[in-house]
Amino acid sequence: MRVTVIGGQGAWPTQEAGCSGYLVEAAGQKILVDPGWATFQALTRLVAPTDIDTVLVSHSHPDHCADLLPLLRARALSAPAADPLPVYAPAGALDNLLASDAVGAVQRAAELMDVVDGSSMRIGAVDVTFAELPHHVTNLGMRLSDGATTVSYTGDGGPDAAVAELAAAADLHIAEATYPDPITDEDAGLLTDVASAIEQGTAAGARHILLTHLWPGLSYDHLIHDRRRETLPTLSVASPGFTWEPFA
Repeated sequence: MRVTVIGGQGAWPTQEAGCSGYLVEAAGQKILVDPGWATFQALTRLVAPTDIDTVLVSHSHPDHCADLLPLLRARALSAPAADPLPVYAPAGALDNLLASDAVGAVQRAAELMDVVDGSSMRIGAVDVTFAELPHHVTNLGMRLSDGATTVSYTGDGGPDAAVAELAAAADLHIAEATYPDPITDEDAGLLTDVASAIEQGTAAGARHILLTHLWPGLSYDHLIHDRRRETLPTLSVASPGFTWEPFA
């Protein structure tokens, strides 16, 4: 299993990076997780749009799903058109996004499948399970395993007991860590700060924690410099092109 960061910014894209987006490659499958704003161009530098086998979407916010539209357009309007793309998302999460494109071929380019807390499915040789985590809208974290390697991802969400199960003994835990400092405003309980993201991943027994959904314009490297020596998991900060493989 290999994971490549397409984008790791939260809220909005910057000149340096798009929003959330991760390419998971395992057992011949190319699974795109959260095609957020400004990730499509970076994605096409890695794979052709027609090479994507499945898309998993954690929630409806555009920094996690907006670039599904150019992906569908590229697949639907090319010659020959690609087969409909399986897209798993919370019920209704993509309705407004897809309705904004009136091209019929694009509407038919996605095969939407609803997922809820506890949903599970098999994509090729990869087992995927979903767990709801607290956020402003329905947000489903996910756990992907090919039998040898496990990757977990929080989407967005506040600290929650469900993270422990989601990330239990994961080889890689992709953790939303929007805030560099403890959260005291209206996002408290609905997003996660750096320290909490690391603590949750460590408590779950994750081997490597990848901090993502970073606040635009801030550097996070100095915040985890000392923690790299203090904690058992390996720590990284999401940046475009960062690639993780087990035991690499």
